[in-house]
Amino acid sequence: MIEIVIGTLLGVLLGTLSGLIPGVHANTLAGILLGAQAVLLTVLGPLALAGAMFAALITHTFVECIPGTFLGIPDADTSLAVLPAHALCLEGNGEEAVRIAALGSACAIIIAVPLSVLCFLLLPALQPYFDWGIGILIVAVIGYMIVMSESPGWAFSIFAVSGLLGVFTLRYAFMGWHTLGGETAILMPLLTGLFGISVLLIASRGALPAQQFRGLRVENSTVVKCSILGTLAGIAVGWLPGLSTATANGALASVIGYEKDRRAYIIATSAANAANAFIGLAALFALSRMRNGVMVALAELPLPSMSELMIVGVLAAFLAYVITVWLSRSAGWLTGINGRLLNRAVILFVVGLCIVLTGPFGICILILATILGLVPHLINVSRVYCMGAIMVPVILYSFGIAWV
Repeated sequence: MIEIVIGTLLGVLLGTLSGLIPGVHANTLAGILLGAQAVLLTVLGPLALAGAMFAALITHTFVECIPGTFLGIPDADTSLAVLPAHALCLEGNGEEAVRIAALGSACAIIIAVPLSVLCFLLLPALQPYFDWGIGILIVAVIGYMIVMSESPGWAFSIFAVSGLLGVFTLRYAFMGWHTLGGETAILMPLLTGLFGISVLLIASRGALPAQQFRGLRVENSTVVKCSILGTLAGIAVGWLPGLSTATANGALASVIGYEKDRRAYIIATSAANAANAFIGLAALFALSRMRNGVMVALAELPLPSMSELMIVGVLAAFLAYVITVWLSRSAGWLTGINGRLLNRAVILFVVGLCIVLTGPFGICILILATILGLVPHLINVSRVYCMGAIMVPVILYSFGIAWV
């Protein structure tokens, strides 16, 4: 029990730091801890070390909404969710956006833990069928989204071009610097250009409105419905190979319009992100498949039982919810800040971070992604089709088409 508590507290601390610092993911922290495992295993023990990695991942899924909401900087897992959350912040409802995201994540934990156990027990025998049908499923989802759009031609064009950019980026990821987090760090300039800087360049120029919390303006039925929908999406992409939470966010956008019902979409995507972490653990134990960097690091350790890590995850989720709600009160500090100066400061920070993480190649990707990210605004098409940068590589991978 002592190891569980130590691992949980250490992981919550690390996950809070990674969630608040744009560009730093729990995968990065897991890699650092894994590199020091010879010492940490002796000091902490295997359960505490593994627990710290998993608790950091869970905590990160809660806290990462804060820089996305207040600064408009997307994370690889929550790119689309940043758009409605930052929009609410620009309306003076930043604290509400963060609290809604935390609520969606918390509801997902309640649903995802028992579902993850069921998947662990029932789905391994069906895995060959799942592996075969992934690409077809994604093609069907994106096909429906394009056909139902107001301008199918432009929607398809943006999806295709962003897909080519995603394939190019991942194919030549080795050309970037890998100071923190390996070749997956190249996703940072790709998604930040598509969903971050391109939004900040056209954002409001005046002073930010007063940030006031007026309660959660979302109905209980919406919370329940969107939490269940998001959790199921997170479970699906977390169990199936080659998919990610970003894929789930794109699929959820076809059901919940992030421009029309911002709060519902934030709940659903937050739930998907949290659920994805738990099902990733179940997939590790059931299939010996690693769905993210934290699971890769855990596979290198003397693994404790799945039940022990689940307990750590639930405890971490409780603490992370409290921390996220507490940190959301910092929204008031933004009142009256000049929007132009804030946007410029954020852009400069992101560019500097991109240079540190990925080097000149990352800057090139950032420029290309930013230009492409401006297109949906110019032609009045939803930005969701920029998710082709993630979906097209996944489709090619699912059909066994070699591109890396």
